[in-house]
Amino acid sequence: MSPALLATFNESEYQRVFRSMEQDRAGALLISDDPEHVTYRATIVDLAAKGRIPTIYPFRDFVEVGGLMSYSIDQTDIYRRVANLIDKILKGANPGDIPFYQPTKFELTVNLKTAKALGLEMPAMLLARADGVIE
Repeated sequence: MSPALLATFNESEYQRVFRSMEQDRAGALLISDDPEHVTYRATIVDLAAKGRIPTIYPFRDFVEVGGLMSYSIDQTDIYRRVANLIDKILKGANPGDIPFYQPTKFELTVNLKTAKALGLEMPAMLLARADGVIE
């Protein structure tokens, strides 16, 4: 990513965007998995809480710092697969011969404390299906 593009992502820009969403009375928000959002996850979670905007995040890390919920790939599984691929390549395997992997395992994580702060009641069916519930 170019330095000029990275420079556009900073705390004040996130604040500006959230002010705009509050003015527009956004009903909910879905955060993408762009790397710059991970860098500013605490800021994004804080701004969503202050704006009382129910938000779904791309990774559990966001929920662990107070985000409402995430639905994402199983990152631990992905990291293991990447380590195995690196091992194969370092042992001489041709990267072009290694099959492409498409994730099929996803995790749903819900933060009940955040839901309560937003005045949301999480359906029992949703909580039963969640892989992780933070209370």
